[in-house]
Amino acid sequence: MSKSNQVTTGELDFKIPTLDIVAKTWYKVIGDLKSNRPLVALHGGPGLNTEYLEILSNITNAQSRALVLYDQIGNGRSTHLAHKKGDTSFWSENLFLTQLDELLEQLGINDDYDLLGHSWGGMLAARHATRQPKGLKRLVMFSSPASVDLWIETGHVYRKELPQDVQDILDKNENDGTIHSEEYRRAMKHYDSLHGCTIQPVPEPIVKALTCMMGDPTVRESMYGPRHFESTGVLKNWTIIPDAHRISVSTLVLHGKVDQASRKTIEPLLKEIRTVESVEFEKSGHMAHFEETDKFMSVVGKFLSLA
Repeated sequence: MSKSNQVTTGELDFKIPTLDIVAKTWYKVIGDLKSNRPLVALHGGPGLNTEYLEILSNITNAQSRALVLYDQIGNGRSTHLAHKKGDTSFWSENLFLTQLDELLEQLGINDDYDLLGHSWGGMLAARHATRQPKGLKRLVMFSSPASVDLWIETGHVYRKELPQDVQDILDKNENDGTIHSEEYRRAMKHYDSLHGCTIQPVPEPIVKALTCMMGDPTVRESMYGPRHFESTGVLKNWTIIPDAHRISVSTLVLHGKVDQASRKTIEPLLKEIRTVESVEFEKSGHMAHFEETDKFMSVVGKFLSLA
C-alpha cells in the first residue's frame, strides 16, 4: 500500500467532565500524517457524520498530505448521548471545540494543520480560528454562514420562491406540529433539491450522512432544532461576526450560487476576516464538492498548496 493510499481508523478518548465519563471520538486518516501538513475536515449538520467529506482525499492524495476525518460527539461512530437530547446546558459550541482540540493533540498535529469545515463544521472551524491556535495555517469555510439569523433569513427568501402548493404543505404541517409526516418530508426534499444538493440522484455518501442524522437527531435538534426554517436550539443566536476579525490565518470562503449559505450570509466574513478570498460555484447549492467536483478540487487544492 502506498502512503497516499494509507488508511487508518481508530478511536480516541474524549473526557467529558460534566458527565464524568470518557467518550470516544471515531476518526479516519487517509494518507500519512508524517508527510506534508494534514487537512482536518469538520462535517456539518449539526448531526451528520464525516463520510460525505472523504471525497476531499482527491486533494490531499494529489498533494501527498493526509486527510483527517472524524465524527463529532453524538454523531456517526463516535459516542452517542441520546439521553442528553434537548439539554442546552450540555450541548454547547465549546463541547465540540474541546473535542477538536483533543483530536489535534492526540494525533500529534496541533502544531501544524489546515482546517476545512462544511456548513456547521465551517462555523465551528471559524470559532476555533478566532482563538488563534498556533498550529493552524489555513482555513476553508465551505457553505458556512456568518450567523444563524442570516442563514434563516435566506431560507425564508428561498421558501417564498417555492411552488405555492409546496409552501402550503410546509405551512400546514408546521402549524399542525406534523413535521415528521411523509408529506412534509417530500416538500423538504423538493426544497433540498433546489438549495441543498442540486444533482439527482443524490450521491450515496450524502444520503448516508443524512440517514445518520435522521437515525439519531439528538445533536441536530439540541443544537439547531427540529425545523429547517427556524432555530430553537443552542445555535439560535449564533454569530461569528463580532469575532471574525480575530481570524488571522489566510481564509477561503466558498458557497454555491443557490446555496442557503448565500452571498449575503457570507458577506460579513469577507469584510471582517483579515486575509480572505471567496469563490462562488455557479452550478451549486450546498454541496459544491459533489455538484462541481472538478472546480471545487482545483480551487481548494490551489489555496492549500500556497505557503
